[in-house]
Amino acid sequence: MNQNKKNGAAILVRALENAGVRKIFTLSGNHIMPVYDAIFNSKIDLIHTRHEAAAVHMADAWSRLTGEVGIALVTGGPGHANAISALYTAEMAESAVLLLSGHAPLNQLGKGAFQEMRQADIAAPLTKAAWVCQKIDDVAIDTAKAIRIAKSGRPGPVHLSLPMDVLEAAQIDGTVIPSVTSYEAERTLSPASEMQDFITKLILANRPLVLSGPSMQSKNGKVKLCELENSLGIPVIGMESPRGIGDPSLGSFSEVLSKADCVLLLGKKVDFTLKFAQSPGFHKDCIFLQIDPDEAEIGRAKDALGERLVHSLISDIPSAIEAFIHSKKTVTNPSASWQQEVKDAIEFRPSAWFNIPPRHGNLHPVQALLPLQEILDGHLDSVLISDGGEIGQWAQACLKAPNRIINGVAGSIGAGLPFAVAASLAKPNVPIIAVMGDGTFGFHSAEIDTAVRYKLPFTLVIGNDARWNAEYQIQVRDYGEDRAIGCELLPTSYEKVCEAFGGYGEMVIQSSEVLPAAKRATASKLPSCINIMIEGLAAPNIKRA
Repeated sequence: MNQNKKNGAAILVRALENAGVRKIFTLSGNHIMPVYDAIFNSKIDLIHTRHEAAAVHMADAWSRLTGEVGIALVTGGPGHANAISALYTAEMAESAVLLLSGHAPLNQLGKGAFQEMRQADIAAPLTKAAWVCQKIDDVAIDTAKAIRIAKSGRPGPVHLSLPMDVLEAAQIDGTVIPSVTSYEAERTLSPASEMQDFITKLILANRPLVLSGPSMQSKNGKVKLCELENSLGIPVIGMESPRGIGDPSLGSFSEVLSKADCVLLLGKKVDFTLKFAQSPGFHKDCIFLQIDPDEAEIGRAKDALGERLVHSLISDIPSAIEAFIHSKKTVTNPSASWQQEVKDAIEFRPSAWFNIPPRHGNLHPVQALLPLQEILDGHLDSVLISDGGEIGQWAQACLKAPNRIINGVAGSIGAGLPFAVAASLAKPNVPIIAVMGDGTFGFHSAEIDTAVRYKLPFTLVIGNDARWNAEYQIQVRDYGEDRAIGCELLPTSYEKVCEAFGGYGEMVIQSSEVLPAAKRATASKLPSCINIMIEGLAAPNIKRA
């Protein structure tokens, strides 16, 4: 092709560069070869993965850690289908991700084209928007539109299919490709008068709470929530776990939540994580305020809460927080003791956890995890990744870090290893601890190869109880231990799998060896796996009583 002319793929790459994209997570395939060719001499790095779903998970983690839209690029047909399941995790985490998929040529559709598939229709239920680019003139505009949608309102994934004939189409001499106006998120500003109404209602309450949703749970998001709490003098609680009000990372929060008399839902959906805001999770007389970017979500809340929802407002959450913080009307804290009571409940952990005798063999999950806090405390920008069923809940109860990525409201597992790869790119030279179960490891273990190829260090900590423990616990609870079936795994040496890919690995069967092994893994500067044999316990249900 004449290098003085641009094809659709070159226009796509230029549009992504203009949007500030630095990394694209991808897996090669026929339909996207024009894009790979156009990447040469660009400012964008391709991170070539081993599975399309892993590429989407990496884009998800990149978005949560950097605040940028994460870009995944996959081939059409089966490649696109492989990527789809990962969109659900991003959607429920309210993570701004753009899935770009190659696509059969437009001029062959309906004729039995290679890997022809109704890709946008497949992606639509899991995205904010999904469509097929129709011509070269639309490539830059569609790219900017997709990025803008992903970032605006409630952040979330967007899909754009790129037909191969559009990518290969050459720009005709003399034609002007329409210019892009903006890649920035569209903001819905909150009127100052509306903010005053919300503040007034919060002031009148005796035990008010603010609950925020997943989109504000990044490091920077938590800083803004802390600023909001200081401004209002009211507890502000971030929620992103599928365990909801029983989230072990929130300690015994459920005990104080049931005492609240006024709750502001700040981008927090009324859903299963709140037990649909019904008693006994909430007091039957508790009133609700709601600020949300989605009119449909406010409608759902009205249906669920009825007259208990006394005030609602459509606004993007960052704008609403800024409006609260800069409001001229300051809040006189109705009860400093209430703030302290909420804080104490969240920080509570059973004293017995800190007095477990040393063990040789299958460790208590607390023994496998608490020692790792020393590593996470060693850097102001450290990253904790929590993935898996019961072990994930133990990790969230035992560990904390400035940056935390969990499998989120989706409750799906398997993303932890791709999350760790992206975290090492986003946060170089920072301790990264990724806790996962032995079942979880099996989903994307080949991404250790990706990490080795790109020299991306992190430490995987596998809680190995040789079973699908979350499902086992359900079976034992609901049907009895004698009817447990289909949850057995082998006590596999996963650390040797990591070593085979070129990483570092150790098995740990002694509680005193957890921290030394983790330190050796960190010092190796390789993708590492610490395979810890643990007792298969149910996730903690933390109560002070």
